[in-house]
Amino acid sequence: MDKIYHIGTVGQPWGAPEKAQWLAEQDIKRSFFSEVLPEIEALADQFTLVKYGKLDYEAVCGKTYPLYAVKSRDWQSFKPTILVTGGVHGYETSGVHGALRFLQTKASHYSPHFNIVVIPCISPWGYETINRWNPDAIDPNRSFGQDGKAIEALEAKQYLQSLDTDFALHIDLHETTDSDNSEFRPAKAAQDGKVNHNWNIPDGYYTVDDSEHPSPALQKAIIDAVAQVTHIAEADENGRLIGEPIQQPGVINYAKASLGLCGSVTNAPLVSTTEVYPDSPSATPEQCIQAQVAAVCGALDYLLSLG
Repeated sequence: MDKIYHIGTVGQPWGAPEKAQWLAEQDIKRSFFSEVLPEIEALADQFTLVKYGKLDYEAVCGKTYPLYAVKSRDWQSFKPTILVTGGVHGYETSGVHGALRFLQTKASHYSPHFNIVVIPCISPWGYETINRWNPDAIDPNRSFGQDGKAIEALEAKQYLQSLDTDFALHIDLHETTDSDNSEFRPAKAAQDGKVNHNWNIPDGYYTVDDSEHPSPALQKAIIDAVAQVTHIAEADENGRLIGEPIQQPGVINYAKASLGLCGSVTNAPLVSTTEVYPDSPSATPEQCIQAQVAAVCGALDYLLSLG
């Protein structure tokens, strides 16, 4: 079903007035400072916390958000380096809390084998406003390319480059929600001066491989691990998930570098974007968090199996 967004005029891309109207409608719905930051700070006994930047949104909401990465302490040059990112889209709750839960419960098991870097919440303003975009109406997950403009993406990218290391694997934790069809995709279409054409929201978990550098065996390992926790999304009547053809059960492909996605931020040969469905009647918020943890662990176990 097509949906006309309430801001803008069909056929005319947004200008400054439309973006200002959109921003004026955003408000704080939950707290990064009470729900996320204390969880990060509590990890200081086990890990190295790195404040790699900040988001000065004082003029927007009266807040400045610290940006943190969490690193394993026994960092050694001979070990493979792996990256886990969450909250690129701040509204995707289990991405943030799945990254934190991995650190809290599983990372120490893998740290003898890997150098681990986790950025749990790339977009804290998006977390608080339950938003896909940043205050400039820019999608951080389309801003990791050379022409990216979202400060959230640029800060994370600069930090990761400063590590001066080759990454073996990157897992980027996401969700697909009913609000993608009801709010975020219609807003994006309106911003572009177009009409949104909704796709079917998959009921279940799936992953997005990189069509430019596919790693199908990694995706299968992740799907197999997550299937122990929650159900895997099945293809729609057209054999697709979110409009994309199925590559294998629970897996579709996107061109990550071409789209400026977070999954292209490193030189890792193994990359996966996870997608859980928190609005499913068959999944709880806790299952969604556990599914994200299972995805990371399944990926790391696969990497270990390569020897």
